[in-house]
Amino acid sequence: MSPAQAALVFAVMAPGGVFCLLGLAWLCGWAPSERLLSRITGMTFIACVFSVGWLFWSLAASGAPVTVVSFGNWFSVHEYRFPLILIADRLSLPFLAMTVALSGLIGQFSATYLHRESGFFRFFLLLHLFAFGSLLAFAAGSFDLLIAGWELVGITSVLLIAFFDHRPAPVDNALRVFGVYRACDIGLLLGAFALHNWAGHASFADGMPRLSGSQATLVCLFLLLSAAGKAAQIPFSGWLPRAMEGPTPSSAIFYGAISIHAGAYLLLRAQPLLAESPAARACVIAIGVATAIYGALAGRVSADAKTSLAFASLTQVGVIFVEIGFGWSSIAVAHILGHALVRTLQFLRAPSMLHDYHRMRSAIGGEVSQGHTEDLLPETARVWLYRWALDRGHLDTVLDRWFIHPLLQTSRLFGRLDGMGAATRVRQRQQPSMSMPNPTEQGVK
Repeated sequence: MSPAQAALVFAVMAPGGVFCLLGLAWLCGWAPSERLLSRITGMTFIACVFSVGWLFWSLAASGAPVTVVSFGNWFSVHEYRFPLILIADRLSLPFLAMTVALSGLIGQFSATYLHRESGFFRFFLLLHLFAFGSLLAFAAGSFDLLIAGWELVGITSVLLIAFFDHRPAPVDNALRVFGVYRACDIGLLLGAFALHNWAGHASFADGMPRLSGSQATLVCLFLLLSAAGKAAQIPFSGWLPRAMEGPTPSSAIFYGAISIHAGAYLLLRAQPLLAESPAARACVIAIGVATAIYGALAGRVSADAKTSLAFASLTQVGVIFVEIGFGWSSIAVAHILGHALVRTLQFLRAPSMLHDYHRMRSAIGGEVSQGHTEDLLPETARVWLYRWALDRGHLDTVLDRWFIHPLLQTSRLFGRLDGMGAATRVRQRQQPSMSMPNPTEQGVK
């Protein structure tokens, strides 16, 4: 294994290894102090930053376009195989650097923000798991392995939304987010299945599989479903404001920087397939435009700073989807990196920003006057738009009716069936066997 390959493996696996060690220590009844935990986190991500920096330098010095690490197949059945491949190329490297740098920054910020919080250890445990899932998704060399990282990001997102579990609202909102994730992640599974069925593999380490026009369209639509759900694009935008129930550091790194851009990364990775499907590109552009308009309108009537920033992120990700749909991959990557850095800073600085705003308003003796483009519209249109934005476009009703309630009903049905099966097995074990005579009774007779 070359130094560049070793650096790639270390950068991806280090947060996962720390998560396993901390989880094992917790199972054994030992939890490190806050100072020790923050130092472990800081050293882990500093080492990951140096590893990614070494990767950048190695690729630039050697002129190689990509670094590939193959661990063989996890398993193979007939023609199907699950390859374990990590890659670092021009697309994945910026995302890897963004993930390790911002995860380390959030770790250091959270050491003070969550000081003496009862869930301090749990937060840092989930932070390492989230970083490992994100790095695995961005460095995966196949859609099969990308699904593993994708699911780790989803489950840590749900658990951190429900971080303050002593209140019912965070738990309820986390379940809603989990329902949307479950419904939309089916698209990624179907896309990988279709690639295996039509191309024989779902690996892109050696180039994207070649498909016909109709096949590429169907695969891209499957991937778009999953990407739209993860990036909270229309019609799945209703879950993003509810995700603000989590701690501010997790909101910053999830919905301002990394998780919110995972859907855009998926579409960027599938860019060769999008190039073969004008219909899929049109769908990406239409969803992006609709989401950008929706986020801009709903953000204007938000009652708190975090929700307003969430809708601002929604608007920018919608514009990124439009850039991807037009094939402007380099512009989209630059937009993602810049947006992630700025939005993370805004989330972390939101309390100070509100304090500064109130001081400025007191200094000038009133509200800060701002002009808006909607002032050009008639009053009737402004009132209608205000009501529509205040209700957030009725998207909560759409999600409840078509995604959340059917999923909950299905889950309850399977729960009842499982309970009936368990009760039947208990009765069968308790019921005495009538076919075999009792040897003791035979002896007495």
